[in-house]
Amino acid sequence: MYVRHLSVTDFRSWAAAEVPFEPGASVLVGPNGEGKTNLVEALGYVATLGSHRVATDAPLVREAAARAVVRTAVVNAGRELLVELEINPGRANRARLNRSPVPRPREVLGALRLVLFAPEDLALVRGDPGERRRFLDELLVQRTPRYAGVRSDYDRVLKQRNTLLKSAGAARRGGGRGADLSTLDVWDGHLASHGAELIAARLELIDVLRPRVEKAYAALVAGGAAAGRATGLEYRGTLPAESLVPDRSALQEALLGEMQSVRSQELERGVSLVGPHRDDLVLTLGEFPARGYASHGESWSFALALRLACYETLREEGEEPVLLLDDVFAELDTHRRSRLAELVAPAEQVLVTAAVEGDVPEVLRGEVFEVRTGEVRRA
Repeated sequence: MYVRHLSVTDFRSWAAAEVPFEPGASVLVGPNGEGKTNLVEALGYVATLGSHRVATDAPLVREAAARAVVRTAVVNAGRELLVELEINPGRANRARLNRSPVPRPREVLGALRLVLFAPEDLALVRGDPGERRRFLDELLVQRTPRYAGVRSDYDRVLKQRNTLLKSAGAARRGGGRGADLSTLDVWDGHLASHGAELIAARLELIDVLRPRVEKAYAALVAGGAAAGRATGLEYRGTLPAESLVPDRSALQEALLGEMQSVRSQELERGVSLVGPHRDDLVLTLGEFPARGYASHGESWSFALALRLACYETLREEGEEPVLLLDDVFAELDTHRRSRLAELVAPAEQVLVTAAVEGDVPEVLRGEVFEVRTGEVRRA
């Protein structure tokens, strides 16, 4: 799989841009602030319907514009597919496949499989649990697009349940009878059903990723000072550890039981305290948690290993994904630059951004584009 062409209109800083790509390595070079990452972000949005930089769509639309449009021509096994997304902050986004409208934007998920490395990935190791939950769920959707619906259903039920908890809790504190808690029982059932589906899928995914992360980390640090420390991935949830098995029925029952045990606390606080929205992926390096113990170089290597494991998972289970390396080499020492370049060079397509072309290892310097003053042109 590879991207043959990217077109953006009113996306971030770009009024318009057209970039043709070929299989193999391509490099976007230009000073910081010229829009290289914005182009990478547009491709990432096509693959995930989200940005790796912001949580909402509004910042993606150029100032004073009403909407942004991203068009991507993707070639897979000799067949080309045109994916078009119209981003409308405050209104429903729209999508087309080969110029035909689709009922919902998430219908385009899977058309472009992509793995993005970016400076923001350091948060996978050093950031809050939400970063690691998003990492798992985005990969779930790339592997199996129907999980976009599971996530959406879970978020919808969670929002409804939290609203009910707040109103019932407020009424109880005010001395009233409060809302009918039988209604809460119904929402408990929905939350447990969707939550069990999501937790089971995460657990199965972690089992797939664990050996691949360990292998990728060892390859990245081979011969360096960080060699010899094994990586670990452990799912830590609001359920007891013994309940965290990829059995959907058992998980659903465990979630319902845990909700009942903390119901008084939930009513007091007005939030749902049990479920995958509060879980974490704990990363360890040797005997210690990576967060707080890993050095800067080790943290970067761990984050890169997570992304390389995503790439291997998608490649082995279906079409080979496109690799995007956004300003990554500037963050790495010479040893890690060389190791990463060796690992990704065989990919069908690698797109790299860099402020300085010399930061990019020679093996990845294929077609070079200069990005500056609102233009993209071949060097």
